[in-house]
Amino acid sequence: MDAKVVSRDNSAVIQLDGRFDFNAHREFRGAVDHALSMPGASSVTIEMNRVDYLDSSALGMLLMLRDKARSANRSVALSGVNGSVRQVLDIANFGKLFAIT
Repeated sequence: MDAKVVSRDNSAVIQLDGRFDFNAHREFRGAVDHALSMPGASSVTIEMNRVDYLDSSALGMLLMLRDKARSANRSVALSGVNGSVRQVLDIANFGKLFAIT
């Protein structure tokens, strides 16, 4: 998986591409740290339109991001979620934890 961090408006955007699984842990954690250190970003958006697979470890990484963002007084949203990725998030009831579009 590739993770790229960009700034858009008042948000740090983490753009993910590929399989979001345990092998992506180090790259995702680096992207999260970078996004949360961006000055002026009041929120973090995870763009998932190019994610074709995620597993339970990815769910754990999203929860880790949520906890870190909450500690930094930032909100988290998931965007571009569709297909089987959306199904996994729906089954895990992540719609109760994140704004998902």
